[in-house]
Amino acid sequence: MIEPLFPSYIFVRCRLDERLDEIRYTQGISSLVHFGQEIPSVPSETVEELRRCFESEQPMAVEDGLFVGTEVVVAEGALLGSRGIVVRVLPAKRRVQILLEFLGRTTLTEMDRKSLTAEEQSMADLMPALAVRPRTALAIAV
Repeated sequence: MIEPLFPSYIFVRCRLDERLDEIRYTQGISSLVHFGQEIPSVPSETVEELRRCFESEQPMAVEDGLFVGTEVVVAEGALLGSRGIVVRVLPAKRRVQILLEFLGRTTLTEMDRKSLTAEEQSMADLMPALAVRPRTALAIAV
């Protein structure tokens, strides 16, 4: 499966106070990424680090980091937020079996890999520059 790194997003480098209306009303732009009234920025160092990490225009394989023993959190569905540990990987079905604490007892359940996130992996862990907050670029949903 080929997936974009940031589907439907573009990064813009500009002085936001000077270009906000121009960006906001550009054809194809649906909205700016925002949290309440604040429009966050992406540090230039982070954008450069992304460019270095993904220089090639060729598709690249990405491991999801799920293997036996991985601590996971359910990221969608009725069990959202539940924590578990991978006990078996079923690559042909793109599913894993996890031990899940549910209703006071440990339960073995099978879940779609897309429904889980590895507990210790975050973009900030993978790319330390994400922890920095200078204001130089912003992400825009298209």
